[in-house]
Amino acid sequence: MIEIPSKIENQSFQLYFLEQKLKPLGYDIGGNWDYDHGSFDYKIDSEVGYQFLRVPFDAVDGQLDSHNTTVKIGRPFLLSHKYQIGLDDHVHIGNFSASFDQFQEPQDKDATFPEEYIDLGKALVKELEAELVD
Repeated sequence: MIEIPSKIENQSFQLYFLEQKLKPLGYDIGGNWDYDHGSFDYKIDSEVGYQFLRVPFDAVDGQLDSHNTTVKIGRPFLLSHKYQIGLDDHVHIGNFSASFDQFQEPQDKDATFPEEYIDLGKALVKELEAELVD
């Protein structure tokens, strides 16, 4: 994980506003959201696992599934997940849980981030700053 300090840190926005601004730029709301926090993710590469810029946020007024929720942006960071190739031989789940969780565990969920994408990540953060606070 590589943190990227930014002008957008600690800035508050309506979640709907952020979605309208960031989705056209290629961001998606990450699958790890909860009612009080989440993130926007920009997938940089997916050749071996995937690398992405994550922009975390916390709800400061309301819950993420309600209208007019205000969120505060955290520090953006670059993250790399490397997934196993082949079968996951160490899975210990039953039939019931398998019907809900059909994905492998990452081989390395905090893998080393490739050097060649660090400058791209920094440029993406500058783009966010220009879009949201400049």
